[in-house]
Amino acid sequence: MNIKHIKFGDDDFYKSLKHALAFNEDDNSEIQAVVSSIIKDIKNNGDSALLSYTKKFDHLESKSLSELELTQESLKEAYESLDHPIQTALNESAQRIRDYHQNQIQDSWDYVEEDGTRLGQKITAIDSVGLYVPGGKAAYPSSVLMNAIPAKVAGVKNIIMVVPTPNGKRNTLVLAAAHVANVDRVFTIGGAQAVAALAFGTETIPQVDKIVGPGNAYVAEAKRMVFGTVGIDMIAGPSEILVITDGQTNPDWLAMDLFSQAEHDELAQSILISSDKSIFEKVIKSMEKLIDTMPRKKIIQTSLENRGLFIEVKNLNEAAEVSNFISPEHLELSVSDPDDLIQKIKHAGAIFMGINTCESVGDYCAGPNHVLPTSRTARFSSPLGVYDFQKRSSIINLSSKAASRLGKIASIMAEGEGLFAHARSADYRVKIDD
Repeated sequence: MNIKHIKFGDDDFYKSLKHALAFNEDDNSEIQAVVSSIIKDIKNNGDSALLSYTKKFDHLESKSLSELELTQESLKEAYESLDHPIQTALNESAQRIRDYHQNQIQDSWDYVEEDGTRLGQKITAIDSVGLYVPGGKAAYPSSVLMNAIPAKVAGVKNIIMVVPTPNGKRNTLVLAAAHVANVDRVFTIGGAQAVAALAFGTETIPQVDKIVGPGNAYVAEAKRMVFGTVGIDMIAGPSEILVITDGQTNPDWLAMDLFSQAEHDELAQSILISSDKSIFEKVIKSMEKLIDTMPRKKIIQTSLENRGLFIEVKNLNEAAEVSNFISPEHLELSVSDPDDLIQKIKHAGAIFMGINTCESVGDYCAGPNHVLPTSRTARFSSPLGVYDFQKRSSIINLSSKAASRLGKIASIMAEGEGLFAHARSADYRVKIDD
């Protein structure tokens, strides 16, 4: 297997690294035009347009949108139809996700100044959230749990889930996950039209305040276009993993950890950093031994040969420096002393510490969220969490004394900006004898 190899310290290192990190996106002008047209149609024609697109794209014909809503009983039936081990796995994963996110709940706070002025911050949950779940070939019950549970923990009262069911085929695991996560309503619709329906509302689909969840290029573009009317979680790029090893980890483990991201799709990226030159050859041998056992062999090979990367460094300090530049979605610290190395890490979506901690456990049941920033956006953004479903309002309650004192300051500032109504409004509260 041919994987690109670069060395930190070479004159063209960062140029080579930037080139390796870049990925070619298809020209999306056609996608933009299609999505824009769909959104306009949904805004103007509501349910009828939504039914038309569902028939066209999913080959699912219904007389009314209410026929495309699943009952809570049907979600429960999907759950009860599963074998006990799968039920247990869903429940245990859900509970771990719930327990972890309970720690993220923010509380309102305030304080009172000497003159009686009260300042603070009020925390409230978003009222309603739309959850997009891919359908068809893709089936991600874990995505349902990771998006819906933090919203419920935050206090969101209404979660509206949309999931396409091409040719009427429903994914039992996805519906069971919706039951476990206490999703409020589920509609079997998908695509850009479902995103538009959630953003603007139709006769049947309630308008939501924020839309979360993954989707194809059309779904991603629709989320981008409706942002501002509603909030969105993020526009995610290809999945990525960076593994830092000191050479002590079993190369079979390293190879499979790199495979775990490469199997997502051909644009996924797997990167290995080490100061042990021999580990790269060992990992290649492990890959060549293990690849034939992988059902998604072709995808893995394409991903690794097109976007895989081995980076040679002199020590773990250099490894941390390179990692911080890459700012990976998933970062495995597969070293003997991860507690020391993590002190040097500044940018990563999720950090997996030690040789026993594989990224795939984080995807399902460790507890932290698997919705993570990609494409170097971990430099300025964070994993999805409870805080994405809560919002903050400032509280200002001035005493008479404070209104007079601060009014003078505000008046001067306002006149300096040429906003004289602002100044007079503040002046009204100023006491003449102050």
